[in-house]
Amino acid sequence: MTVMLAATAALLFGAGTYLLLQRKLSRIIIGLGLLTHGANVLLISAGRRGTPPIIGGSSTADFADPLPQALALTAIVITFGVTTLLLALAYRSWLLTDDDEVQDDVADRRVSTDDAVQDEVEDHQELIEWEELL
Repeated sequence: MTVMLAATAALLFGAGTYLLLQRKLSRIIIGLGLLTHGANVLLISAGRRGTPPIIGGSSTADFADPLPQALALTAIVITFGVTTLLLALAYRSWLLTDDDEVQDDVADRRVSTDDAVQDEVEDHQELIEWEELL
């Protein structure tokens, strides 16, 4: 059973990663969902079976580990918030461009060139020279 859960988690991680690398926000949202489902499967499979951890119910050696369940619940809540943000971005993109594809940013491309970095270095050197004069 553990091997089956590990294979399921690996399949979810692989499909989720593939979808996260796409340019469409709808695919990114689905990929995020698959990734978090894979993480939740791993977290839940990491716990062990046992009795509920209620004091006085049985010996402490028979208790189930509540930590993986708490971590999975936290992951679900965080995923819900991130998914809500991505859905809002996709809706806004759909309203503006009738498409949910993430476009290349011209300013980001400019920063990635050497000229923009050189301009930053020159500006910083001029600032240092002005501070020395003052």
